[in-house]
Amino acid sequence: MPAPAATAPTRAEAPSAPGPASGIRFDGVSVTYGRRGEHTVLDSLDLTVAPGEVMALLGPSGSGKTTALRAVAGFVQPAAGRVLIGGRDVTGLPPHRRGIGMVVQQYALFPHMKVAENVAFGLRAQKTPRAEIPGRVAEALEMTGMAGYAGRHPRELSGGQQQRVALARALAIRPGVLLLDEPLSALDARLRSGMLAELARLHRELPDVSILYVTHDQIEALTLADRIAVLDRARLQECGTPQELYRCPRTEFTASFVGTANLLPVTVRADRGGVDFAGRKLTVPVGDGLAGGATATLCLRPHLVGLGERPHGGGPGNTLHGTITDVQWRGATHRLYVSVDGHRVLADVPERRRTPALGEDVALHFAPEDAVLVPAGLTGDGAQRAQDRAHHAQDRAHHAQDGARHV
Repeated sequence: MPAPAATAPTRAEAPSAPGPASGIRFDGVSVTYGRRGEHTVLDSLDLTVAPGEVMALLGPSGSGKTTALRAVAGFVQPAAGRVLIGGRDVTGLPPHRRGIGMVVQQYALFPHMKVAENVAFGLRAQKTPRAEIPGRVAEALEMTGMAGYAGRHPRELSGGQQQRVALARALAIRPGVLLLDEPLSALDARLRSGMLAELARLHRELPDVSILYVTHDQIEALTLADRIAVLDRARLQECGTPQELYRCPRTEFTASFVGTANLLPVTVRADRGGVDFAGRKLTVPVGDGLAGGATATLCLRPHLVGLGERPHGGGPGNTLHGTITDVQWRGATHRLYVSVDGHRVLADVPERRRTPALGEDVALHFAPEDAVLVPAGLTGDGAQRAQDRAHHAQDRAHHAQDGARHV
C-alpha cells in the first residue's frame, strides 16, 4: 500500500540537480494548443500522487491522460498551473533535469546499441561516474529479468523482452518518479498479463517510487493501481481506489468506463424508498444527495444479475422481465443481452447445460444492495453511447484474450 501523502522534504542539492524525489502534484495544470490556446487538452487538473503510490490515468483517447504525463516529463509546457515532484516546482525545468524515468509504448530503444548500452544511456546522460555504470546496468537488468541478454541487440529480442529493456533503462537511473505511457499496448494478451505481474512485483521491490501509469485498459488499471484517476474531455472526472470506483462510482462516465455496467434511467420515488424504472418499482438504496422525484442512473454490474425471479437464498430482491437478444459464451460464463422495455440489460451467468435461446422471455433478478444510484449526468443517447463505448472496449479485450489462448 502507498505511504500516506506528504510533502517530501526540501533537498539539499541545487534546484537543477536531478534526484530521487518522490511524489507528484498537479496544481491547476492546463495545457492548450493553437495560436491563441483555443484547444484545451488538459483543463485545470488538480491531482496528487503520493510517494510510493501507483496512480493510473484512465480514459478514452483524447481525454488528456497522456498530456498530463507529458507535462510531468517536461515534454509539454502548461498554459497554467504548476507541476511539482517531491514538493519541488519543476514546471520550468527541461526533462533531463527532473530525475524521472519513462517508458513509452514504442520502447524507443536504439537499434545499433546492445541491451547493456541501451540501459546505460540514461546513466551516461546524467554523467554518472563511469565506474558505477556497469553495476547499475547489471542491477537494472537483473531486476527486470533480462540479465542474460546484455550482449544482444534489440532486433534479437521479442516485444516483451524489448519492453523489459526499456523498463530497465528507466530504472537504472534510480528515479523517484516512473512514468509509464501505455507500456503494454503493443504486446499480445499473454505477454501483457505477464508484464502486469512483473510491474506489480517491481512496485513491491521499489516501495518509494511513485508511478504514474497511463492506460485506456480497465484491466491494467484495476490490477496495478493503488488509485485511478478517470479523465474525459480534458477534465478529471473522478479519483479513487479501484474498489471505490468499481463498486460505488459517483458519475455515469466512471460507472461506464471502469468495468462493464448496466446504466438504467430511473426516478427516485417520493418516499425515497426506491426508484421507478420503466413502470416498475425497484428497491434500491437512495443516498442523501437524491431527493424524491429526482432523475438518476441505476448502475448494476452484469455479474450481479441472475436468472430467475429471486436472488439465491430466497431473500428480498428486484425482478425484471425481458427478451434475450444476444448470447455470448465467455468460457466460465455466458453474457446475456436482454431487452427490458427497450433498455438493454446485461447479465453474466455461470455456464450451464441449457442457455436461454434468442427470443426467449426471461426473468432477471438482483439484490437491492448490489445497485448503486448516481446523479444523471448524461441524457438520452449520450448515456447509451458511453455505455456502448465501454462495452465494445471490453469485448475487444475479451476477443484478444481468446486469441492468445488459442495461439
